[in-house]
Amino acid sequence: MSHSAHPRAAVGEEPPSVSESGRVAALLSFASGSHARACALLIVLALAFFLPGFVSLQPMDRDEPRFAQASKQMLETRDFIDIRFQDDTRYKKPVGIYWLQSASVAAGGALGVVDPLRTIALYRLPSLIGAVAAVLLGYWAALAFVTQRNAFLATAMFAGCILVGVEARLAKTDAVLLSTVVFTMGALARHWLSSATPNAAAPLSRGMIVLFWVVMGLSILIKGPITLMIAVLAAAAISVSRRSLRWLAGLRPGLGLVIMLAIVLPWLAAIVSKTGTAFFSEAIGNDMLGKVAGAKERHGAPPGTYFGVFWATFWPVAPLVALAAPFAWRGRSDAKVLFLLAWVIPSWLVFEAVPTKLPHYVLPLYPPLAMLVMLAHERGALRFDSRWAKLGLGLVALIPVLLLVGLPAAFVTLDRTFPIALILLLAAAAAFSIVALLRFRRGRFETGVAASLAAAFMTTLAAYPFGLPQLQSINLSRRLADAANGVSCSQPKIVTTGYREPSLVFLTASDLAMSDGAGAAQFVTLPGCRIAFVEQKEEAAFLAAVKDKAAHLALKERVEGLNINSGRKLDIGVYVNK
Repeated sequence: MSHSAHPRAAVGEEPPSVSESGRVAALLSFASGSHARACALLIVLALAFFLPGFVSLQPMDRDEPRFAQASKQMLETRDFIDIRFQDDTRYKKPVGIYWLQSASVAAGGALGVVDPLRTIALYRLPSLIGAVAAVLLGYWAALAFVTQRNAFLATAMFAGCILVGVEARLAKTDAVLLSTVVFTMGALARHWLSSATPNAAAPLSRGMIVLFWVVMGLSILIKGPITLMIAVLAAAAISVSRRSLRWLAGLRPGLGLVIMLAIVLPWLAAIVSKTGTAFFSEAIGNDMLGKVAGAKERHGAPPGTYFGVFWATFWPVAPLVALAAPFAWRGRSDAKVLFLLAWVIPSWLVFEAVPTKLPHYVLPLYPPLAMLVMLAHERGALRFDSRWAKLGLGLVALIPVLLLVGLPAAFVTLDRTFPIALILLLAAAAAFSIVALLRFRRGRFETGVAASLAAAFMTTLAAYPFGLPQLQSINLSRRLADAANGVSCSQPKIVTTGYREPSLVFLTASDLAMSDGAGAAQFVTLPGCRIAFVEQKEEAAFLAAVKDKAAHLALKERVEGLNINSGRKLDIGVYVNK
C-alpha cells in the first residue's frame, strides 16, 4: 500500500506540506520508508515508555505479587502443574502465565541475577515482552486499515497510552493476553477484508490460519476464553450486519477446534489427575461465573464505568477517539470501519454488563480505537474547528495538569518531602500537552500527536522512576523486607500481624506466617531466629502475650506508611528474637 500520497485534508486543516513540522514529517517519512525501520522505531518507543520504573517499582498489591508468588512456589517446589499461593490453591487463571514467569526467573538465575526468586523484574519480563509484541502486532494489524505512515502513528499512540504502560510493568496476564488478541484480530481482519473487498486484501495463507488457531489456544492457557470471546463476538456482529456466515468458512473452525484442544487438554488432564475437579470449580464456577453473577473482591461498579475511566486510561488518545466517533457512525457500513467497531462494541458491552470491573479488562479493545482515529484522519474526517472538538481536546491537557497537582501533594502529605524532579517532569508534561492541544486545534494533526506523546513520556518518567518507587509511605512491604534482611541471623522465620499483603509474602518467604497479636507472640518465642511484624493495633496483645518468654526479644525498628489497598495508615514494629 502506498504511503507517499497525502490524505485529503480535513475541513479547516492546512495541507500536510504546510501544516506539519519538518522534523516530525521527516521522522514519519523515515519510519514509513520500510517495515523494518518502522518496527525498530516502535520497539525503541515502546521500551522508552515501558522500561522506566520496571525494576524499581515494588510488587504492586494485590494481583501482581499473587501471580509472582505462585510462580515462585512452582520453582521452589518443582511442581509446574498445581498453582498455589502459600498453602492455598490459586485456580482463578490457567497455568500459562506461571510457566512464562517461571521460565523468565529460571533464565535470570542461570545468567547470574542475585536472588532471582525475589527479583520482581524477572517475573515482569513476560509482560514487557507481551506489551512490546502487542505494539509490533498492532502495527501489523493497522496496516490492514491504513497506510504505513498512519499505521506507525496509530501504534505509537497506543504504545504511549497510560494503561498499556501500567500492564507492561506488572507481572500479570494482561499484557501477554493483549498480544494474543491483537494478533488474532489482525488475522481475522485480513480474512474479513479479503472476502469483503477481495481486490484490496489477499486471503490468509494456510500457515496463517493454523497460526491463528495456535495463538487462540495459547491465549486460553494464559487467561481462559477472553481472546476467543472477543473474536467470536466480532465475527457475530459482522455476520449479523452482513446477514451471512459464509465469510467464516475459510477459517476452518473444525481444524481450529482440534488445534486448540491439542494445546489446552494436556495441562487440563494433568491438573484434573492431580486435583480432581477443583480447578474447574474455582476457575469457572467461582471466578468467571462469579464475576458475572456479582462483584468479586470489592471490584463492583455500575455499567458505564469503563466509559468513564476510558478518558484517563487511554490518555492521550481518548480525546481523538471522541473526534473520530462521528466518522465511525457515518461509515459503519464500510468494511474497515465495520470490523473496527465489531472488535470494540460487542465486547465492551459485555464488560460493562459484568458487575466485576477492573480498568485493564477493556485494554484489548483500545488498539482498534487508535486505528479508527487514523482511518478517520486518513480519510480527512477529523474536525478540529467545532466547539465540541475544542472542548473535547481540552482533555489532552487535563491529565498532566491533574497529576501536577496530585502527585506532589501525595509526597508532601505522606512523606513530608517536596519532589522537585517530579514537579519539573510533570510541568514539562503539562507544557507538551498544551502544545499538543494548540497543534490539534490548528489542524496540525501529526505534530499534535508528537507533542502528546512527548507529554505522555514525561508523565511516564514522573510516575515511575521519580514517582511511585520514591514514595516511601506506600512501599511498606519492601521496607519490612529490608528490615528482615538486616537481621544478623540467617534464614529467620517471620510472622506478621495486622498487615497481610501478598507483596510481603513474595519479598520475604513463602512460609511467612500470618496471625493475630497473641499468635505472633507464641510464634516469636519458639526456638531459632524469629521476626515479628506487629501492627500497632495488635501490639498490646502481642507484648502482653510475650511477657518474659522471649529473653532476647527486641524492637529493631518501626515502619510507618499507608496501605494503598485498605487506605489505612499503619505503624508496624519489627521485633526480633534471636
